[in-house]
Amino acid sequence: MMKKIHNNQLFLLLGLVLLPNLAWSAEELNQANTAWILTSTALVLFMTIPGLSLFYAGLVRSKNVLSVLMQCFAITCLISIMWIAGMYSLIFTDGGSAQFLIGGLSKAFLFNVSVDSLTGDIPETVFIMFQMTFAIITPALIVGGFAERMKFSTMMVFTALWAMLVYVPVCHWVWGGGWLSELGAMDFAGGIVIHVTAGVSALVTALVMGNRRGFPSTPMPPHNMPMVVTGAGMLWVGWFGFNAGSALSAGTSAGMAMLVTHISAAAGSLTWMVIEWIKFGKPSLLGIVTGMVAGLGTITPASGFVGPMGALFIGITAGIVCFYAVQIVKRKFMIDDSLDVFPVHGVGGVVGSILTGVFAATSLGGLGLDVTIMHQVGVQALAVIVAIVWSGGFTYIILKFLAAVMGLRVSEEEEVQGLDIILHEETGYHNL
Repeated sequence: MMKKIHNNQLFLLLGLVLLPNLAWSAEELNQANTAWILTSTALVLFMTIPGLSLFYAGLVRSKNVLSVLMQCFAITCLISIMWIAGMYSLIFTDGGSAQFLIGGLSKAFLFNVSVDSLTGDIPETVFIMFQMTFAIITPALIVGGFAERMKFSTMMVFTALWAMLVYVPVCHWVWGGGWLSELGAMDFAGGIVIHVTAGVSALVTALVMGNRRGFPSTPMPPHNMPMVVTGAGMLWVGWFGFNAGSALSAGTSAGMAMLVTHISAAAGSLTWMVIEWIKFGKPSLLGIVTGMVAGLGTITPASGFVGPMGALFIGITAGIVCFYAVQIVKRKFMIDDSLDVFPVHGVGGVVGSILTGVFAATSLGGLGLDVTIMHQVGVQALAVIVAIVWSGGFTYIILKFLAAVMGLRVSEEEEVQGLDIILHEETGYHNL
């Protein structure tokens, strides 16, 4: 009997000794956080295919519906392979003495990444996949700037060059430990990295390529509004993974990011609808879903830093500013940014990134700043300017190079016939 008691005491003592080590081991891999980022990864990919694909495809004319779907799908595949080949490594690994500008190639083709590798408390494989979905949707957004006129072959080469020359360095500077992150630039889920770069690049592309044949005198309304709204709904839902997933944990930060994302989307939608109602006499379905996208894009950089009231202000501001940006770009300057990528995503990304420096302050309901509001706004403005200059400049260089080497757009006759039949020998609607 005494021997049994002694054994029990021995096991109890051994358990007490090992308990801290067992607890520490369990914290190395957090299964709850892993499950949430796995879910968020699927949601962000869902934003591109089918969300953005359907949204864009419904906005173009019926003769080009398949071309847009094809472009989004092909971009998804291309960037996925480029990501593992070198993009991930160049963004998120240590670049040594060049770290302030670019990462290294130690994990090119995912060498040195094993099933047990961790990023924080989630598997590195999950982090790789999550960040890949952000790299996919960014060049897919640019499709809206050149829709209905760019050659498919040119689009593929443009995407590859743009991803390496624009997305990789800007993403590294902000998220990979580069010089903008060292300065304290705040971009929770991609206002600068994604929306500013894509929006500015779409504007430059539209300017370099020129307007579609018939623009602006010929009406070019969306050919399928139910498709547009279906895609928009998918974007709204997927955006929760986009923003709340960027917390990289299933905790309070993710919860607040999801809440403020929804608030801003709703506020942007209603604001756009009301302005349109007052200005044109009737609210449109296209207007309310565009306001939603504006609200989502504008809250993206701020989503992990601001509170509900900050989100409400940002959403209302997005609805106002982006609405008038669309009018200025298309009606005043007659620039054929086909699907309003710059006035919605580009302008929204700029506004949201600047306002992040304001509403992150604790006094305004945010999660707090280590510096003054004026200082942070200055850092945010610098990061925005850098992203505009870099993405705009390199987009221009890439386009001019491709124009000389392979040409940018289809002929006028081919544009009249439509890209679906000309480039892909298919039609979306056989009864038309």
